[in-house]
Amino acid sequence: MEQILFDFFESAANANPNPKVLVSPNKLDRWELCVDKPVVIVDYDLRWPTLYEEEKGLICKTLGHRIRAIEHIGSTAVPNLGGKNIIDIMAGVDNIDEADECLLLLGSAGYGDVSKVPQPDDAEWFYCLGKSLHIVGCHLHLVKYNSEHWKKHIIFRDFLRKNPETAHAYFNLKKRLAAKYETDRLRYTEAKTTFIESIIENTKHSCLGVDSYRINYILRPI
Repeated sequence: MEQILFDFFESAANANPNPKVLVSPNKLDRWELCVDKPVVIVDYDLRWPTLYEEEKGLICKTLGHRIRAIEHIGSTAVPNLGGKNIIDIMAGVDNIDEADECLLLLGSAGYGDVSKVPQPDDAEWFYCLGKSLHIVGCHLHLVKYNSEHWKKHIIFRDFLRKNPETAHAYFNLKKRLAAKYETDRLRYTEAKTTFIESIIENTKHSCLGVDSYRINYILRPI
């Protein structure tokens, strides 16, 4: 089954010789910040949930009422799922003005803006901030609360939490893709994005009342 998954999603990536055509240039600005670093997938670390909770407490103390909600997303948020050694956190705000205010305050918590510049035509994802937690990295995504971007990340995370066999297949897929595209983060991301989109699409269509919800743009890296 895992070999079938790998072959299918790898073929989807190879079908397009230039991965950039799938994503508008303004979104690539944020991706390309780290493309010079190799893709490294590690086994699940039992410390990840604790590190998230500690960082969540610091973020909430720093930002207070300015954020509507905060979530642990990405592979490190799924028990027993390995991934890049980076804790991904998603904080929801109402608009870009609140995101700007949060950006200034988060400097005192050790965060720096790694999203290069805000994108005026992106109404859902405002900033990506980064910091080092000594043993792992941490990315804090300031996004529009309850937007499509917000919902998609939660849907994918929750599906993997409830389906450990799929999560295990996804982990093995990522390891094989990382070995193949170690120095090409864009190709690696494109290959696994097909898997991510298929999960979200199927989950959305299986949920009552959301059949009209369409996946119509590429999910950013998880």
